[in-house]
Amino acid sequence: MKEKDIKQNHSFASDALRRFRRHKLAMVSLIVLILELVCFLFIPFLLSMDPYTMDTAAGFTAAPGNGHILGTDSLGRDVLARVLFGGRTSLFVGILSTLVSAAIGIPLGLLAGYYRGMIEAVIMRLSEVFLSVPSFILILVLVSLIGPSVTSVMLVIGVMGWPRFSKVIYGSVLSVREKDYVEAARAVGAQNKTILWRYIFPNAFSPVLVAFTFGVASAILQESSLSFLGMGVQPPAASWGNILYEAQSITILTYKPWLWVPAGVLLMVTILSINFFGDGLRDALDPKMKL
Repeated sequence: MKEKDIKQNHSFASDALRRFRRHKLAMVSLIVLILELVCFLFIPFLLSMDPYTMDTAAGFTAAPGNGHILGTDSLGRDVLARVLFGGRTSLFVGILSTLVSAAIGIPLGLLAGYYRGMIEAVIMRLSEVFLSVPSFILILVLVSLIGPSVTSVMLVIGVMGWPRFSKVIYGSVLSVREKDYVEAARAVGAQNKTILWRYIFPNAFSPVLVAFTFGVASAILQESSLSFLGMGVQPPAASWGNILYEAQSITILTYKPWLWVPAGVLLMVTILSINFFGDGLRDALDPKMKL
């Protein structure tokens, strides 16, 4: 049985990989995301970029040139350095906050789907309460109460995002818990903990991967929106949101696009790439899709 299960899992993984490779937008998006990560992590190090030092010789809001590929901002800091460091911050917040959401939502969804009854009612009603409140407004209020910072933004977005994962894993568990192999595990006396984590969770996990990708995109947008409003990542730390804060001036919007266009374009490209990657992952993990 074990060898047969290994072969089936290997076959499913191979088929999923083949389906993913056929999704052109997903493949292009994956390449874009890898290139972005390489640029954010290594270019500042290789070129010794500093997003904090003011270059008074180059001037304030200086146009591209004179040693600054994308010019300088209103404080004389290198725009390219801040865009790269800002991308690192935005992705860091997006990924870690989504991990926090998953760490809360997945166990709750597993418990609700497996045990049903009162546990299911409490967890599902609680998730509906969270979903019924406009999340961004509540996140804004909580961040203002705690105090804006990278840590507080990450935690608040993560805590507010758990219902997405609980709903996804809950639905998957409901379809898996009555399978023959789960009934067989119960029949031989396996403990509930063993059944949950060895038999149900691995077979209900695929939709969670897809939800994770869309959760990262949503978290990056929320962080950028908070930072744009001055309630997210605080200067002098860079994020795409507080770089776009410069765009509130009509003069800068019109005559100094180098201050906000690079961050805006990268934010858009990143969100689209993550979403397209999620679409490809969803199609690849769907066994009903044709090869």
